[in-house]
Amino acid sequence: MSSFTKGLTVLYLDSAATTRVDPRVADLVVEYMTTEFGNAGSRTHEWGSRAKRAVQLAREQVAAVAHCKADEVIFTSGATESNNLALLGLADYGQTQSRRHIVSIATEHKAVLEPLEQLENRGFEVDLLRPGPSGRIEVDQVLSAIRDDTLLVSLMVVNNETGIIQDVDSIAHRLRETPTLIHVDAAQGFAKPTGQTLAEVDLISISGHKIAGPKGVGALVTRRRGWSKVPLQPLMFGGGQERKLRPGTVPVALVAGLGLAVECLVENESTWLAGVQAFRAELLDTIRVVPFELNGDPDHVMPHIINVAFTGIDSEALIVALQDTAGIATGSACTSASYTPSHVLTAMGLPQERVLQSVRMSWWPDSDTSYLQGVREALLALVA
Repeated sequence: MSSFTKGLTVLYLDSAATTRVDPRVADLVVEYMTTEFGNAGSRTHEWGSRAKRAVQLAREQVAAVAHCKADEVIFTSGATESNNLALLGLADYGQTQSRRHIVSIATEHKAVLEPLEQLENRGFEVDLLRPGPSGRIEVDQVLSAIRDDTLLVSLMVVNNETGIIQDVDSIAHRLRETPTLIHVDAAQGFAKPTGQTLAEVDLISISGHKIAGPKGVGALVTRRRGWSKVPLQPLMFGGGQERKLRPGTVPVALVAGLGLAVECLVENESTWLAGVQAFRAELLDTIRVVPFELNGDPDHVMPHIINVAFTGIDSEALIVALQDTAGIATGSACTSASYTPSHVLTAMGLPQERVLQSVRMSWWPDSDTSYLQGVREALLALVA
């Protein structure tokens, strides 16, 4: 039995929602919770000094993958907080500079769309581009939407529901010599083989629990342009930690775990890639017993996520049928309780019937293929 499903009889196919913590990361987190428990802000004893060094190491581990300087990494509670800080933190600057226009994509995560709604309530104008059935936005489509008063472009590198990869590097490169900033929600793509370096992106949101790290920790990269810092303002106050952008005691254990998770995933990229690709091949072979269509551009998709519409099978009925066999989802874990049709697939212009027949399956390299027979049997039972 895979360690991913130890103690369970159900195949976990929801790694886009969260991953199991890497055992090496878990051990390090426990060490910094129980033995090396110092506060990184304590400057008068060795416990504090060691904690500070652990935080600095994690900052360097994240920075190495983001191709930025360590002091450009701000630790947060996760990508949602990072997105809010990146978007809402630019509001004052945008207003004072009369740059109140923002370009984004209608398929973004709610952690971007809802802060954008808040900015609209404050007088900003937001253009949400629609990518079409491929789920992939064209570079020229983004660039043509930019105006003289455009403050920011915000888009995901990997969509959380479809796994579609956006060409954010090309957009960032074109924007680097303009006043328009670019923010990338990299929760699903950071440290994974996306083909995107993010090396010219101004603001990058990162999440620990999408990459076998702990929940409750993430980061925001705030890359300088030359000597100019991104003109962010804090959303919270009281202490001045994290470059005065994010106050509060730094959670040393979680931060150390995030740094190690990033390093482990990058160092084992070839093994990770081979594992998820092998599972993908077996999964696709398994579900071919019934008619289906994959949603999104198959040439620009992460290898550990599929969004699939099973012809004639309602997605909620499939989830119920598989509940003793496999854990799957219709979309983001943040909105799964609402049972509303996927805003991502709807924004791609897919027919409503196909949207209601679609589910997301996502996995990690150690997902156990022996459970796929149960998935095959459940699918056959639904069309019998």
